[in-house]
Amino acid sequence: MLILVVNPGSTSTKLAVYEDEKPMLLRSIDHRPEELEQFAEVTDEFDFRRQLIIDELKRLNVPFTFSAVIGRGGLSKPMAGGVYEINQKMLDDTRNAIHKHACDLGCLIAHSIAKDIPGCRSFIADPGVVDELNDYARICGSPLMHRICIWHALNQRAIARRYANEIGKRYEDLNLIICHMGGGISIAAHDHGRAVDANNALDGEGPFSPERAGSLPAADLIRLCFSGKYTEDELLKRVAGQAGLMALLGTKDVREVERRINEGDKYAELILNAMIYHTAKNIVAEAAVLYGKVDAILLTGGIARNEYVVKRLRQRIDFIAPTHCFPGEDEMGALASNAFSVLTGKVKAQTYE
Repeated sequence: MLILVVNPGSTSTKLAVYEDEKPMLLRSIDHRPEELEQFAEVTDEFDFRRQLIIDELKRLNVPFTFSAVIGRGGLSKPMAGGVYEINQKMLDDTRNAIHKHACDLGCLIAHSIAKDIPGCRSFIADPGVVDELNDYARICGSPLMHRICIWHALNQRAIARRYANEIGKRYEDLNLIICHMGGGISIAAHDHGRAVDANNALDGEGPFSPERAGSLPAADLIRLCFSGKYTEDELLKRVAGQAGLMALLGTKDVREVERRINEGDKYAELILNAMIYHTAKNIVAEAAVLYGKVDAILLTGGIARNEYVVKRLRQRIDFIAPTHCFPGEDEMGALASNAFSVLTGKVKAQTYE
């Protein structure tokens, strides 16, 4: 069975073709800023990105005989984890979602390509809005709002299953704390196969990161909103996008920050160590969610490749449970595996409602 995987990101569109669970090709199409600036909203990029994928497949002489096309899930609304068959309601909700991100294009493109191929099905799996929070996690101190989570659900679950398989156990039998460190940092407590607590990493809740401000002093933020110095859009970017390391040091590249530290930049050292400090603090907090019964802490994402960060994180969190590092991410493989599980009847696709 041929499976096409589509994973749109902020500055690139990744595609892959798998035969069953074996990767046959993997491509990343990079997008220059000026290419995307012509589009008012990310969903307006649909035709542009879809055609690039089709052209690339044709250029590589890939036959359009796919059994399934699976896309990275969007930010339509909270849902349970798992694999979902794409339907019209999902497409409508994705186009009208409050949160806008390139990942929204995943289900739109996957469905569009699949519908023109006889017998081909279209799916998403474990989108960033997977919500399995316990009741306590949703409550904050104001009745005007409640907590939501937008996190790296797909990669965190893939890493959890990979770790469980390596030790000869099932993900559903373990208590894990998983920290994905990328442009945003998401941290979740996984209680026997359910992420019962996770932060809204997209909007910057939790520790600050290369592109996110992290949780901010609420009263100071309110005063800033009414100061007249910034527009709503400018402030939103100061929370997510032009925040974190980018705002404090002018770069979101942790390798560049480490280079500055090695050259004696004490301010860069202070800022990066502060990011590590707050990340560790948030990781350890999840141990309380699991009553201290933690089988392992798993570190993943691009920053998990950085020895400077990982070493200092471990110094602060290893007392909770053994820490294991899974650098980078394998979202393409995780998506293909999810589609294959449905096609082979191992897993039943859920219905989006």
